[in-house]
Amino acid sequence: MPINRTDSAVSMAYLAQPDQQQKLEWLDGGQFAVLLDSAATEGRLTVGRFSVAKGEAPPYHMHTREDEIFMLIKGTALLWSDDREMELTEGGIVYLPRNVPHGYRITSDTADLLMICTPGGIEGMFQHAGRDLSTPRPEGFEISKDRMAEAADLYGQIILGPPR
Repeated sequence: MPINRTDSAVSMAYLAQPDQQQKLEWLDGGQFAVLLDSAATEGRLTVGRFSVAKGEAPPYHMHTREDEIFMLIKGTALLWSDDREMELTEGGIVYLPRNVPHGYRITSDTADLLMICTPGGIEGMFQHAGRDLSTPRPEGFEISKDRMAEAADLYGQIILGPPR
């Protein structure tokens, strides 16, 4: 049976080779690569990849606009969702619906995480607070709590507390 496509279907394929993906400096010296942004997916999703070191942890937060999926490609982490603590091991995946408080902390020496958010647009928060690695690093650059809070507020994230 043929698949019926509606006007809401993505109108064309989009391929982003590694040299076409924006790479950002992120928390604790980690990197976040924007693999597919909302422009490439007509607003349907954002796909990103984190390369981070032990101890990396975002503030405890909640998304108001998008659902989030994390897959731990390499490494280990502790994950908190509401008041529940869970261990995320290599190959593990977690679905975090919007409006559910969560956070994580990397427990292995390094970690590689794939993030998918739907709908798209969250890449703007990372671009606002992070630093594009294709540009020279300003002396003393850091992602301050104020910069993080501003980016979170602009993109529908609510910071609920410090990292866990």
